[in-house]
Amino acid sequence: MSRREQLESMLADSPEDTFLRYALAMELENEEEHERSLEMHRGLMNESPPYVPSFFMSGQQLADLDRIDEAKRTLQQGIIQAEDQGDLHAVAEMRSFLASLD
Repeated sequence: MSRREQLESMLADSPEDTFLRYALAMELENEEEHERSLEMHRGLMNESPPYVPSFFMSGQQLADLDRIDEAKRTLQQGIIQAEDQGDLHAVAEMRSFLASLD
């Protein structure tokens, strides 16, 4: 069974598990299923509270796909969410990556 299949199987039992959904999004990116990966990250970013790591990973993935404007918007939104959640490490990482896109 592949890593993706294992994650999908675990998610079938725990569909609301945030980390499993994030891990599957990352695995989809590894398999170059970018739109599906980004869709899963968007779902996590729209959670309450938003899942901050998905903003950073989406921003990086979008930049890798040369979708720079989308990457910047995603990172800017992620910085706001990370600040709201007090995740200063994520704020610093996203700010640094955002600055590298200019």
